Amino acid sequence: MTQASLFRRITDFANRADPYPLYEELRKTPVLCEEEGGPYVISSYWDIEALLHDPRISSDAANLAAAGDDALSGPEATGLPPSFIRLDPPEHDRLRRIANSSFGPPHRPRRIENMRGELGEIVTGLIDGFGDARQIDLVDQFAYPFPVTVICRLLGVPREDEPRFRAWVDPIVAGLDPDTRTSAESERTAQEARLQLGMYLNGLVEQRAKEPRDDMLSDLVNSHGPDGAMTTMEVLTTAVLLLIAGHETTVNLITNGMLTLLRHPEVLERLRNDPGLSVRIVEELLRYEPPVQIVPQRTCIADIELRGVTIPKGSHIWLMLAAGNRDPERFKDPERFDPDREDIQHLGFGSGIHSCFGAPLARVEAQIALSELARRLEDPRLVEDPPPYRQNAVLRGPRHLNIAFEGLR
Repeated sequence: MTQASLFRRITDFANRADPYPLYEELRKTPVLCEEEGGPYVISSYWDIEALLHDPRISSDAANLAAAGDDALSGPEATGLPPSFIRLDPPEHDRLRRIANSSFGPPHRPRRIENMRGELGEIVTGLIDGFGDARQIDLVDQFAYPFPVTVICRLLGVPREDEPRFRAWVDPIVAGLDPDTRTSAESERTAQEARLQLGMYLNGLVEQRAKEPRDDMLSDLVNSHGPDGAMTTMEVLTTAVLLLIAGHETTVNLITNGMLTLLRHPEVLERLRNDPGLSVRIVEELLRYEPPVQIVPQRTCIADIELRGVTIPKGSHIWLMLAAGNRDPERFKDPERFDPDREDIQHLGFGSGIHSCFGAPLARVEAQIALSELARRLEDPRLVEDPPPYRQNAVLRGPRHLNIAFEGLR
């Protein structure tokens, strides 16, 4: 197997269900360029972590466009200007600080923690909705609607508007998968949904400017701290970033998590008896089966020397987070799922200035979701293994996860 064919096989849908043997092979060449002008693929934990902190690596959409990188669209591909995750300092830092002031410490230190009760109610309602069924699709009936509802509540979308909101989100999220982008009809549907969502959010922004409430959208609209205020367009792009990026990754985290637990029934049983174990389980899942497998869109703005290889200015870099998370140079026995692992400093949320903005929320959502599924599903088991996967190699997760069970506790 040549190095070029190895990289193509990693992104080939035929290997989506289990790319990890290919990641293991990839780590034998930690800095890999398959062809002249192609991306440099980085697979070592320590190299990935260093590059995520390296100011010579740009996330700016303008640099990506100049380098011609259109390999995979990110979650901000919504027709709006780039969100702050596609910007470099200092503009990135300014917008992220403003957004953080309404999302967590120091200004809103308990915003996410105070949502635990509401998150639990949403999860309970979704599980109760299984009714007398003895088989469910966890994605369609639970993991997919859960984060959309949560983000609606966080932003301050009125509850009576949540069904409309979800109707717009569905085609937008579906359009993130490469297989759906080839359909002219699906692209028209997604474009119309983006337009409707943008108009709706703009209306909410105008309303919150006049009548602020205790929600994140009000905070974004009315923030006037040392970094100034966001423009209306910056508020919209930040809201859509939280919606799209937070939704798809959380769906995959919950679905990958339940799939892993069903493959490790002894851990599932422990979680059923000890919900507090969910904290360690989620951290190990972020290492073992991360919802974001690859960071593909980075550009070198200077020459970089790495392991004796010169990566020229203007080159594309792909950071293989999932390969780094199972690097034996970093983790002992990395192919084993072990929530008792003492050292779980994973790359599941990235690192550096672009570490996942929504990580605090995603952690709590996954902890509550998995602990309640473990507690309430009686004798759950997989209907098929492996399940069918989404096309996307970056945001990797099952498209469906059919689970049979004897009933609800």
